[in-house]
Parts: sequence; structure tokens; C-alpha cells
Amino acid sequence: MIFQTSSFSELKKQQLYDILQLRSEVFVVEQDCVYQDIDGYDQIATHVLAYDEKALVAYARILPPKTYFEELSIGRIIVKETHRGQALGYKLMTFCIDFISTQFKPQTIKLSAQEHLKSFYQQHGFQQQGDGYLEDGIPHVAMYRHATLN
Repeated sequence: MIFQTSSFSELKKQQLYDILQLRSEVFVVEQDCVYQDIDGYDQIATHVLAYDEKALVAYARILPPKTYFEELSIGRIIVKETHRGQALGYKLMTFCIDFISTQFKPQTIKLSAQEHLKSFYQQHGFQQQGDGYLEDGIPHVAMYRHATLN
């Protein structure tokens, strides 16, 4: 498994296509959730891509503070269905947290977690804060990983 990070301007056309295809495949088709995935934040994000050979099999994006949330955030966390059950999601989150700790000063990380994945994020030091809510019709919770855990 090869992990890489890219800014929007560094992405090749094929990489951007693969990212949008994977996000659509899982978030729109698999989860049966019609929503606007292209939200204007990709241009300011750091994109984290995981490749198995030449195929994109996992992805996340990191947004700087004061963009989507006040805090720095990780979102669009995704593993291709064919590659689940191999701890790839765990490795992806570990890579993202390690990247953040080397590229940014210590700070709180926020994410909007699908409720059924709460325990997965807790393994990485995230804690729920506040009540659950619906995001695009799917139950979510706000989770934070405070700088003292970084």
C-alpha cells in the first residue's frame, strides 16, 4: 500500500477523476445518498490517497482550520468496498494523523463521523462532543481529537 498527499493543484487529471469516482461510488451509490459531493473545498484541501498497485483504494481529505470547521478537519474518509476488512481504514487514519502532526502545529482535529463508525474513530483518540445529528439523512456525531493526544 502506498500513501501519498497532494494539494489540489498537484493532482493529475486521472487522480482527480479516481477520487471523485470513489467518493461517488461509496457516498452516493453505496450509501444511497444523493448530495453535492463537489463542495468547493477540494481546492484548499490536502488530499490523502492510498494506492494498491495503481488503483486508488482509500482516500481522505484534510482541511485547514477556519474552512469547513473552526478546527482543522479530516473528511471524506473512504475505503473501497473491495479493500475493506484489511485494516486499511485504520492505516489511512494513522497516516492522516501523523501527517497533521508533522505539517501543522499541535491542534485539535475535528471530524463529522457517521454514527456507526464512532468506535472506529475512538481507536484514534477521537471523542464525541454533543448530540448526534443528521447530515444528508445519515446519523452523524461530531468528534474531536484534542492536541494533547497528538
